[in-house]
Amino acid sequence: MAKVRTQYVCQNCGYNSPRYLGRCPNCGEWNTLVEEQVQSTTGTTKRATTTLTGLVAKPQKISEINSKATPRVKTRLNELNRVLGGGIVPGSLILIGGDPGIGKSTLLLQVSGQLSDDHHRVLYVSGEESGTQIKMRAERLGVAGDEFYVYPETNMDSIKDTIRTVKPEYVVIDSVQTMQATDVSSAIGSVSQIREVTAQLMQIAKSNNITIFVVGHVTKGGALAGPKILEHMVDTVLYFEGDLHHTYRILRSVKNRFGSTNELGIFEMRTNGLSEVKNPSEIFLEERLKDATGSSVVVSLEGTRPILVEIQALVTPTVYGNAQRTATGLSRNRVSLIMAVLEKRANLMLQNQDAYLKAAGGVKLDEPAIDLAIAVSIASSYRDKGTRAADAFVGEVGLTGEIRRVNRIEQRVAEAQKLGFKRIFIPRNNLKGWTPPTGIEVVGVATLREALRLALN
Repeated sequence: MAKVRTQYVCQNCGYNSPRYLGRCPNCGEWNTLVEEQVQSTTGTTKRATTTLTGLVAKPQKISEINSKATPRVKTRLNELNRVLGGGIVPGSLILIGGDPGIGKSTLLLQVSGQLSDDHHRVLYVSGEESGTQIKMRAERLGVAGDEFYVYPETNMDSIKDTIRTVKPEYVVIDSVQTMQATDVSSAIGSVSQIREVTAQLMQIAKSNNITIFVVGHVTKGGALAGPKILEHMVDTVLYFEGDLHHTYRILRSVKNRFGSTNELGIFEMRTNGLSEVKNPSEIFLEERLKDATGSSVVVSLEGTRPILVEIQALVTPTVYGNAQRTATGLSRNRVSLIMAVLEKRANLMLQNQDAYLKAAGGVKLDEPAIDLAIAVSIASSYRDKGTRAADAFVGEVGLTGEIRRVNRIEQRVAEAQKLGFKRIFIPRNNLKGWTPPTGIEVVGVATLREALRLALN
């Protein structure tokens, strides 16, 4: 008989311990170890299982492998196609995570309806809602189709039998934390269950060329719940971000075996579902005040798309012993570094000033090209001098106060010119080798002191 033993598994990182610990020694989280019953199998049983469930493949010479481009299936949501790298790759396993109520199920329900309208068979498996609840939401979103099947179930054996019977091209699992593998004795949602369910879904996707969308819950820290191996097993990991108090949602790729990991798509949540935002730069800039101090516009590059975002700064004298640095949508360490450069290289006395910075619109920026815009907004607020409304800034700030070159400067300048900006500050070394477009003045700056002098006159 199989021997039953008890182990304690961290629900955050998957660490195993033979006894209970208040704090996980691997990830440092408190009260995350949960008791699980595990049945140890013999070596003969393990070999039989591997033979029955494993994929049989033969080694091939790399010169004999067909290297034709994988055909992609495009949805009607161009923003989703961009994030996926040009469309859906057949046979891929796609994981979508996000906060509760952010719109994960709404997005997948819309995509399922669109694929069904294009004569693709879709199976929507829900472990959280009944068929009636899904039907009510589908009517509100205008989703219907003869090839769209809804299956409220959590048992993986029943799901695999249904997939074998229905023979869908696309499967949606909502969510992976509610699915149960019968050969695992631990509770639903535990690390062992999530790992086994994902392994079975991956085998279904690869052996039958079925594209599977998997919804994953996130922890209070914003990471996907379950073991980290969950993200390693899937082909694509997408995060659905946004503020519940605003209507805009951002779909960001953090792993993609078939495309770039820097792409993002922007949607607007409406009563009839998610709609695409064609020009996100206009949204991020539409409420900008004309003569406000502490405001600058940066042309940030997210993947292949240039986006204009307003960076706001508020610098005030501190009332505490130590000055505070607060950043929203920006790296706090990057803000502290740029303020140190401003104090040392531009003679701004910021050590006794509190600084509050944010990227307007809820977008998160994390590339070196935003340094110059951050520095200009801080200096503008400190000196109480506004920048011109038609100015944009691009450049990386070095520790010695130099402005360093950035990539894809032609696309950034063209996007600023298209949206009506009259002047853009860029690194002087980026002026070589190309011709700026007409209608916008391109100012090359070599030092931070020079940029502040020209921008805040």
